[in-house]
Amino acid sequence: MSLNKELEKRRTFGIISHPDAGKTTLTEKLLLFGGAIQVAGAVKSNKIKRHATSDFMEIERQRGISVATSVMAFDYRGKRINILDTPGHQDFAEDTYRTLTAVDSAIVVIDVAKGVEEQTEKLVNVCKDRNTPMIVFINKLDREGLDGIDLLDELEEKLGMTVCPLSWPIGMGQRLKGVYNIFERKLVLFRPHGKGEEEEAIVIENIEDEELDKQVGENAAEELRGEIEIINTVYPKFDLDAYRSGKLQPVFFGSAINNFGVKELLDCFVQISPPPLPRPTTVRTVEPEEEAFTGFVFKIHANMDPRHRDRIAFLRVCSGVFERNTNYHHVRLNRSLKFSNPTAFMAEKKSVVDRAFPGDIIGLYDSGNFKIGDTLTSGEELTFTGIPSFSPEQFRYVVNQDPMKTKQLDKGLDQLMDEGVAQLFTKMDNNRKIIGTVGALQFEVIQYRLEHEYGAKCGYEPISLHKACWVKSKDKTALEEFRKRRKNNLALDKKGQLVFLAESQWALQRVQEAHPEIEFFFKSEM
Repeated sequence: MSLNKELEKRRTFGIISHPDAGKTTLTEKLLLFGGAIQVAGAVKSNKIKRHATSDFMEIERQRGISVATSVMAFDYRGKRINILDTPGHQDFAEDTYRTLTAVDSAIVVIDVAKGVEEQTEKLVNVCKDRNTPMIVFINKLDREGLDGIDLLDELEEKLGMTVCPLSWPIGMGQRLKGVYNIFERKLVLFRPHGKGEEEEAIVIENIEDEELDKQVGENAAEELRGEIEIINTVYPKFDLDAYRSGKLQPVFFGSAINNFGVKELLDCFVQISPPPLPRPTTVRTVEPEEEAFTGFVFKIHANMDPRHRDRIAFLRVCSGVFERNTNYHHVRLNRSLKFSNPTAFMAEKKSVVDRAFPGDIIGLYDSGNFKIGDTLTSGEELTFTGIPSFSPEQFRYVVNQDPMKTKQLDKGLDQLMDEGVAQLFTKMDNNRKIIGTVGALQFEVIQYRLEHEYGAKCGYEPISLHKACWVKSKDKTALEEFRKRRKNNLALDKKGQLVFLAESQWALQRVQEAHPEIEFFFKSEM
């Protein structure tokens, strides 16, 4: 099969939302419809034996939340679907931001009762900055929530979206009858049974059909017809180019836990979502149709299988064809690497692949060669851009609680920091190690993983810091003077870059004023 045909088959997208909007449940149901799994998992309770396929870390199963991006692939209606299920919790937002560099589109999940929430706004803004095409899924219609028109208004006002409803609910909560598929102009009625394994549907092709009145009652039928008339009058018609350029956002309604509206969402998605898109680099824009292979690492995960201490680099293929047992150029290290067992993912389940095409996400077993943001090519010197590392906002001193396990602690910290979910700083005046994170929950996750994956116990001591910012200067004399005068507030990050640890906003401003030759950065591309 030609490269262009493989490109047309690929659909790579991320699912984003505020915590508890039902994002991971939606992922499960998409996998269920795609035939990738047989029974949907449970993400809320550790008392249930089956857990969500995408939540494969033990701490995720215990807490009922996603704390790491997981990758799942399946085939559906002639398309190769790559799903990246991202953490919703704000403490893990940095992982999500980087993951969004590897997708070609996104599905935004909204809780019908809560509407647009804070984390949703942040993630949507990241997508808008990159003109990432977005589809909105209004979830949990089996519960009472906000009026459909009010929700559309909120999407426009809070998120700045231009919405285009492609499905519409009949009722809500206990009154929920089903969804009308505006995109395909047919009605699908569901019979909820709570198991989420099979769907029962009655299809009515024409909304004016009297069968609609028989199935949902005359009042509900007339209400639906009136709402559809409003939608057709007020909101823009669907335009494929506008959606793919990020200027129009289709909206679907449903209930992932009960399979309401999920199949309609998936069927539309495979028709309208974009194939692999071009990617910017330091040299030029890389087109997916190019014959030469390129790709970049957007995530590293240590100990996907704790028994084997394996470390996996997640690589997005951007152009050409990646082939097993072929030498590729590691741009940062300026050396050739060959991979004998590249893998495709179904959460923690992996299978070796011989070839991968643009849009595919593959796992490369890594002994320490990769860092987040690294580029692989067939030989060209270029680096993909836009993969951020943010200044931490929470800080703790690391305390080794078992000196006999110092080696394990050092190895664990080294590998976990490479995942990019936290940053390690070593103070220049006393060599003490400081972990910096975007959110407080990360400290608990790191502590848990160090103990259960590396056999090392660590504790934390408080440190009063406002910000960590990277510093540079073209004036070497000024930089050396800065290092001498501010030694007590300086540290080195894991890459050996100089970092200033500001105790307060006021202190940071004072130092910036005292050293005008020094540049301070609050975000670093990895």
